[in-house]
Amino acid sequence: MTYDWSVIWQYRALLLEGAAVTVLLTVLTMAVAIPGGILLAVLRLSNSRILSGTAASFVEFFRNLPIILVVYWAFYVMPVLTGLEFSAFTTGLIALSLNVSAYNSETFRAGINSIRKGQTEAAIALGMSRTQAMREIILPQAWRRVLPVLASTWVSLFKDTSLVSVIAVGELAHAAMTVRSQTFRVLEVLTAMAAIYWLLGYPQAKLVDWIRLKFKVAE
Repeated sequence: MTYDWSVIWQYRALLLEGAAVTVLLTVLTMAVAIPGGILLAVLRLSNSRILSGTAASFVEFFRNLPIILVVYWAFYVMPVLTGLEFSAFTTGLIALSLNVSAYNSETFRAGINSIRKGQTEAAIALGMSRTQAMREIILPQAWRRVLPVLASTWVSLFKDTSLVSVIAVGELAHAAMTVRSQTFRVLEVLTAMAAIYWLLGYPQAKLVDWIRLKFKVAE
């Protein structure tokens, strides 16, 4: 068996472009999923049964579906049901955002519930409304508690973006598969793809470790 690693250098522009799309997709997904998760968490904690029930249904629906199924559904079924058709990139972003928002909501809800109720009661006694107490006292503390979990979610999402390659989003996995189909160099291309993912993912994993130590909460 002979190896030809020159194909990696030959197609470096396509692979680097795919890596850039992977990073962009991760950033945009979290930019949507963090506020989305906060909103869902607050709605689930609402005293309104309608609001909390609706949010709970959303979370349990998307949290218990494989991401790949959500991606396929958004790409193939949503245009048929709604008449709205988006680009592959936008469709992938929507699917990932729905899934990650559901997970983030549970992360935020756990963080909010970890704050002692006495703090809310004290804030109300000082004249704050429940909304003010949530915004100024509970959420800042909850944010510190959930940041390490969100960082881990980011790293997981960075790898999960490869799933949108099935709908031809031009991220790293799709770019690598394109090079593989053009060169028939399976081992070289897949090894290069793994190396790029590792080089991008390892520093992120180390950052997560640092965040866990930095923002560790001791009761």
